[in-house]
Amino acid sequence: MPEQPGPEPVPGGLRLNLRIISVVIFNFASYLTIGLPLAVLPGYVHDVMGYGAFWAGFVISLQYFATLLSRPYSGRFADRWGPKKVVILGLCGCFLSGVFYALAVAGAGIPILSLILLCVGRIILGVGQSFAGTGSTLWGVGVVGSLHIGRVISWNGVFTYGAMAIGAPLGVAIYHWGGLLLLAGIITAIALVGILLALPRPTVKSSKGKPLPFRAVLGKIWGFGIILAMGSAGFGVIATFITLFYQAKGWEGAAWALTLFSGAFVGTRLLFPGAINRHGGLSVALVCFLVEAVGLFLVWGAADPWMAKLGAFLTGAGFSLVFPAIGVVAVKAVPPQNQGSALATYTAFMDLSLGITGPLAGIIMSYLGVPVIYLLSGLLVCLAMVMTLRLKRRINEETAQAGAP
Repeated sequence: MPEQPGPEPVPGGLRLNLRIISVVIFNFASYLTIGLPLAVLPGYVHDVMGYGAFWAGFVISLQYFATLLSRPYSGRFADRWGPKKVVILGLCGCFLSGVFYALAVAGAGIPILSLILLCVGRIILGVGQSFAGTGSTLWGVGVVGSLHIGRVISWNGVFTYGAMAIGAPLGVAIYHWGGLLLLAGIITAIALVGILLALPRPTVKSSKGKPLPFRAVLGKIWGFGIILAMGSAGFGVIATFITLFYQAKGWEGAAWALTLFSGAFVGTRLLFPGAINRHGGLSVALVCFLVEAVGLFLVWGAADPWMAKLGAFLTGAGFSLVFPAIGVVAVKAVPPQNQGSALATYTAFMDLSLGITGPLAGIIMSYLGVPVIYLLSGLLVCLAMVMTLRLKRRINEETAQAGAP
């Protein structure tokens, strides 16, 4: 489907952003319930409950797998029921996760029961986030119109990573004050406030028409998803392994590299909210992939810490707009009544990429060293850039043929 960059209509920038924020704030609430226990649960499972490192990691990973597996369903339900209902269901899942954390504390005398309750809570949280994240994006699109879908996705990402950045240290502080029971209570309170604020909000009209089956949606989306998955590898290796990279080099300051990476990611989305509408999603994605690849190559070849920091900064800035830029084109490739399924399916490719990148990069590092993963990720991003260029040319050719007399 052709890209349609153009001038942004009224409402103006500030008013438009406030309308988007009024909806994506519900995804902020859902991600805050993810961030709060993220740095607490591994230590709780290992040190308090007495389980090994495998189970500590397993409890955390369950949420991500649940999110990945439930993505297609969240999209289909959003298309069928409307995004508001799906957001409220997602926040209910976040609420129940806090309830199960509290039950795990109450059952601490029976460690296996406590572990099972924690695992159930993590699974419910993963499904809840999938519903809240997909629903809030579609709700935002319904509020401001499909022309601004790129801006809605961008703001959703800002609130997502902002919630994670705030939630992790705040969760540790809350745990030190009152243990996991207090943390569970705050998680349920945040979700409950989100539900109560969402209930009186007006619904948006859902698109009429018979939805396509999932296989048909996947057939239209998978090419965009593969490109996203390749571009996400750079994000994954910086976020996960930059600390090990600094250790391998004998340097200090890995935390600053992560700060620069995160700051560039959020800052780019805030500074260029209208770039996708003005220039088109695929054109923006090409520039983003170029910047991201340069950043990864700088980290790979870094001879000094400042080069690694600059590389991390460029990687964050480059990847920042990849998801919304490709996503705008992907979602428009299906009929309006399938946009929820398209967005959820598209997002699942990033979930899968980040899930695979960690263990695969770990295996490669064990044989070839830490720096090489940044070289390989940079090459993968270059391949994504080539695929994007070919896709852009194909779409332009199809547009030209459709317009020919």
